[in-house]
Amino acid sequence: MAHSHHNGSSQSWLTAACALTLALGAIAEFTVLLPGQTAIWFYVVSYLAGGYYGVIETVRHLREAELNIDFLMISAALGAAVLGQWIEGATLLFLFSLSGSLESYALDKSRHAIQSLLELRPSEGLRRNSDGTEELVPVEELNPGDMVIVKPGEHIPVDGTVIKGYTTVDQATITGESIPVAKEPGDHVFAATLNENGVIDIRVTKTAKDTTVAKIIGLVEKAQKNKAKTQRFLDEFEPRYAISVIITVIALIFVPWLLMGHDFDSTFYRAITVLVVASPCALIISTPASIISAIANGAKKGILFKGGAYVEQAVEIDTIAFDKTGTLTKGKPSVIDVLAFDPDNETFSGSDKEIERLVSIAAGCEMHSEHHIATAIISKAGDMNITPASVQNMQATPGRGVEAQFEGNTVKVGNIKLFENGSAEWSSALTDEASRFRKDGKTVVFVTINNRPAGIITLADQIRLHSKETITALKEMGIKNIVMLTGDNHEVARSIAGKLGIDQVFADLLPDEKVNIIDKLKKLGTVAMIGDGVNDAPALATSDLGIAMGAAGTDVALETADIVLMGDELTKLPYLLKLSRKAKKVVWQNIIFSMAVILMLIAGVFLVDLPLTLGVIGHEGSTLLVVLNGLRLLKG
Repeated sequence: MAHSHHNGSSQSWLTAACALTLALGAIAEFTVLLPGQTAIWFYVVSYLAGGYYGVIETVRHLREAELNIDFLMISAALGAAVLGQWIEGATLLFLFSLSGSLESYALDKSRHAIQSLLELRPSEGLRRNSDGTEELVPVEELNPGDMVIVKPGEHIPVDGTVIKGYTTVDQATITGESIPVAKEPGDHVFAATLNENGVIDIRVTKTAKDTTVAKIIGLVEKAQKNKAKTQRFLDEFEPRYAISVIITVIALIFVPWLLMGHDFDSTFYRAITVLVVASPCALIISTPASIISAIANGAKKGILFKGGAYVEQAVEIDTIAFDKTGTLTKGKPSVIDVLAFDPDNETFSGSDKEIERLVSIAAGCEMHSEHHIATAIISKAGDMNITPASVQNMQATPGRGVEAQFEGNTVKVGNIKLFENGSAEWSSALTDEASRFRKDGKTVVFVTINNRPAGIITLADQIRLHSKETITALKEMGIKNIVMLTGDNHEVARSIAGKLGIDQVFADLLPDEKVNIIDKLKKLGTVAMIGDGVNDAPALATSDLGIAMGAAGTDVALETADIVLMGDELTKLPYLLKLSRKAKKVVWQNIIFSMAVILMLIAGVFLVDLPLTLGVIGHEGSTLLVVLNGLRLLKG
């Protein structure tokens, strides 16, 4: 109903006043406890309290030259008063006002589901000043660059970077992921997340109003105002419907009374009853009650819908295009195989000592390189508890590898291009092994000592934990086309797609080529694109539904995507589809139920002379049931 955007508490006071004076009026009219002539005054007060918001809304709409439901209700109540049916009119206004209050309550409830996020954000932070003193200051006064100390068990007050200390942080409020994340110096932390066990010093990176949690709240509140398509249709339908009801009611009064000589009172009574039961309150609230609850449910799980339209749009999706790197895979390579090679016998030796020496040399050469392959090799050495060898005169060739001196020998670590000048003597055993790894989609790194092969190390981007089960779940949910897009080469792409059970693969793509492919897919179906939002912005914007994943830190993704998965968990995707499908079901249950009630009550008026009181109860009861049905979507 239209008046849900008024202040809820004053509305509930007026509803209570309306109920109280209605009761007093009934006591005066039907008992001897109060003088009978006071009844009318109680009813008048009851009318004023119950009709206050309705009149305000009606006037607002009439100024814009349109009719709304409130106009129908106020007319019906005035009609009842003309007939001397004050008690029915007052009951109608009471129930109308009550359902308005309950509706505000219901919508507030789903807003509170979001506001509860805000409450986790502390109002102050412990700042360390440049002179070493510490003081508690309001979060609004913390500026980028300030140092803040967060103790165990406290919520982090602002977005920032850890400078000192180790801890784990529960980030469920932001990403919806239940498993706490380890944090060390250099890692980002978000406002409103819970610091579990260590003391950390953080450097503030964003002001309180720009933090990720503030953005989430803003987005969700905006989303709840952005209407779903069904609701926009019903909003346009409301004034036209109201006008046709008014015309019908006028005809129902004047035709029988003037043309057919029927008794005015009973004709007017029946027309007023039609006016009440034909009002589409339940129909108009059926969509927002459900969609707003679904949006709130998603936000609690770290799924942000940018508007009601996207909840509905998600139901239509039959094609999903995944960006590979960082979405289906972790986006950074890890070492998979280490093979030490003995050039004298042309065989691979499996001895631990040889393998450790190989890793130690490779890690030593890569020590100062920024490249992600270097990072992977160094972390592998760390996992194996191997100290990187100390090498001298390191020289790096971009895109090829590294050369250095180690214990008087020249060592090289790099890809095949580093050895193009033919300096190394490769044996076929080694090159065959290397090409086999490449077919598997792995990157191969060679190590030589004095131009003699010492071994190979292979790396691959690792598939995320839940990628496979997510894709299986999506297929079971009836998604007919699952596609993978990547800038990576065909071998890597095919190998990963094979492991995940993905049908179609497009590899070697530049960002603008991704857009062309999305356009082609759109001709065949309704396409959702899922990417990590940084380089996928154009494709996300082109698709029918852009879903950005792991967007907790990236502002671009928050802006371009229609739906944002704050965390890195792909399992949110099937949940998102289930939630939107359930929301659609609830919306249609509500629409069909409200239409059925209206038709049944109208039939009742003409077939069994339905009394006004029952009409009022049926009409308002259906509105209430629709709101409650919508609220079911707040539960997981």
